[in-house]
Amino acid sequence: MERCDKCGNAYEKTFQVMMGGKSYTFDCFECAIGMLAPICATCGTQIIGHGMESGEDFFCCAGCARHQGITDLKDHVEQL
Repeated sequence: MERCDKCGNAYEKTFQVMMGGKSYTFDCFECAIGMLAPICATCGTQIIGHGMESGEDFFCCAGCARHQGITDLKDHVEQL
């Protein structure tokens, strides 16, 4: 049995995630999110959806980006 890279649990149904050219092993999605999800630069929440980026910073929403002075990000794309 492989061990989870986050919690160390040995589990028969682990799975692997490739990110940034590195392989990680997890026993559940909770551990994968806890280890790999980016963190909002404003409120500190882990971003498990699409999120937003500006430079090196990640944001959970345009509101949090605005708190950092970033005004060119929008939460919704224009309807076609």
